[in-house]
Amino acid sequence: MDAQQFLAEFGHIANAPNGIAQLRELVLCLAMQGKLVHQDSGESTADELLLKVEQDRGRLISSGAIKSPKPWPEIDSSDINHALPSNWAWVRFGEIAMHNSGKTLDSARNSGLPRDYITTSNLYWGRFELGNVKKMLIREEELDKCTARKNDLLICEGGEAGRAAVWVADTEVCFQNHVHRARFYGGINPFFAYRFFEKLNCTREMNAHRKGIGISNMSSKALAMIPFPLPPVEEQSRIVAKVDELMALCDTLEAQQQTRRKLQNNLRQSTLQAVASATSPHELQTSWARLTDNFGRLFHALEDVNEFVAELKNMAVHGLLSLPSTSLSPVDGVVADCDSLRDQYITSGLMRRQILISVADSDVVYPEHWAIAPFDKVAVVIGGVTKGRDLRGRDVVTCHYLAVANVQRGFFKLTDLKTIQIGKEELNKYLVNEGDLLITEGGDWDKVGRTAIWRGGVDNCLHQNHVFKARVPSSSLLNEWVELVFNSGIGRDYFAGASKQTTNLASINMTQLRGFPMPIPPLDEQRAVLAKLDALTEQAGNWREKLERKHRLASLLADATVATFTGIDIEQEEEPMKAPQTELIAPLRLGAAPDIKAQAPLATILTRHNGEMCAKDLWQRFGGEIDAFYAQLKTEVAHGWVQEPAVAEMREKQTDAVSA
Repeated sequence: MDAQQFLAEFGHIANAPNGIAQLRELVLCLAMQGKLVHQDSGESTADELLLKVEQDRGRLISSGAIKSPKPWPEIDSSDINHALPSNWAWVRFGEIAMHNSGKTLDSARNSGLPRDYITTSNLYWGRFELGNVKKMLIREEELDKCTARKNDLLICEGGEAGRAAVWVADTEVCFQNHVHRARFYGGINPFFAYRFFEKLNCTREMNAHRKGIGISNMSSKALAMIPFPLPPVEEQSRIVAKVDELMALCDTLEAQQQTRRKLQNNLRQSTLQAVASATSPHELQTSWARLTDNFGRLFHALEDVNEFVAELKNMAVHGLLSLPSTSLSPVDGVVADCDSLRDQYITSGLMRRQILISVADSDVVYPEHWAIAPFDKVAVVIGGVTKGRDLRGRDVVTCHYLAVANVQRGFFKLTDLKTIQIGKEELNKYLVNEGDLLITEGGDWDKVGRTAIWRGGVDNCLHQNHVFKARVPSSSLLNEWVELVFNSGIGRDYFAGASKQTTNLASINMTQLRGFPMPIPPLDEQRAVLAKLDALTEQAGNWREKLERKHRLASLLADATVATFTGIDIEQEEEPMKAPQTELIAPLRLGAAPDIKAQAPLATILTRHNGEMCAKDLWQRFGGEIDAFYAQLKTEVAHGWVQEPAVAEMREKQTDAVSA
């Protein structure tokens, strides 16, 4: 890539994910290779500068300030990854700077006067945060070793080892032992050295000089051995000025992008709000047309698509995704079925008779032909098992149980299920059956009320007391509809408003859940809304995949640009190991139609999609984890609701990531 092509592609590079960061890397890499400013043949050379370095160091050795160093190992090709201009030189960092770490904090042994000192918590890239500077006892004779003065480069020894900044204040400051101080010989520009460390960090070359994972450290020996590209002093100043100029331009460009992003967010939210608040078919059609005409501009990032899907759910619950049904709401039959099931449970001892609950106040407007009933009138809500009970002397059984962390919005995380003991006579009370709705009682304030439909896959699975279980006995109220309502903005707002909130956690009680005002459309309208939501969510998923491909290509272009101009392949952050993926090649087809009360979510989805889908598409619409999907598929194949697939031919996929 030449300069002309770089300028032509600049917009794609700058707007790529981390594009501005890549431009900063490019600037720093070019600066450290001598490609950012011109070389002046009339200036001194690095060799001449090294003579001055040697003279300065010799004077300090003669005065006894420092010891004579051992010979430095020569720098060979394995130590470096790029060439330098002829008037530059590769040196070890320890050759050009006097450096050491500071004073160890030990309140039992330290003595002297209390003095301000800085630690790694005060030292950031290119700046210091001095609002929380502490004091330490330091003796007068220790000050020379642990005091920084103007133009010293301070470098983190621990934490994010290698993080650096130049001390620019006229006043001096002490520093702790987890900070290195570098004071340069020969008039070497400390800001040039700072930019060098910044470059090592950007390209992740710094990792080769660090030890430790997470909280790293860099010893004085490791610091001294770092290969350093040394230009003439005059060129150092020009490089620093040019880097400062280009970094300021990057800052400006980044600020412009953030401003554009805010404007885009405001426009997207107002457009979605116009769609959601439409009060007539004409208004809805106009707002929807505006949304579709500008979709690419409004939904530019992956999180934008998530926001769109969330708004689709809100529109679905408001009845805006389908034409009104001519049927009546089945609320009377739904309530009668629920009363019948509740009476059975009370008679059998599974639950006690509860005080009747009235519907909670709500200002949400639904279509006039829908009914609203308290959730308690359409579903039987049961609390879960409490941990830590005294079960001595009882006949117990050990079972897996669902905790709050296992219940997500629309799916379950089953990788870390824990077990609990209960009395055998309690098993039916706390057992989770296929089709049960599991609803979280507590957690972060925005996670209260998370709801998912249990599809099976774990034998004798229970639910903890912080997870409510709800059973909707009527076939005229779909579990998928209830799940949608609770996970929509309407449900989330209700639970957030009703919850008892502490500093970090929130919770709802069973009374608040039972009082939830549940909208009940006609059954055919429930199905129509869910089918439309599935179709639109699928299109949103396709758009997300296109955005992901676009972002990947833009990132590759930015990486290739840096590599082309600098000759350095920027090390990428390692991604977590992904398990091999498999895809069932044979399509899945609808078998015998299940009874309307049967728990056959896969057959239901196949019915909405002309009776045939590939396994991957069916799993994505199912919404649960892959293990739960295959368990449900096995169940429905056994019942004949889904036809036995052809020979189970599987192929391994290496590119697309499986996401739940």
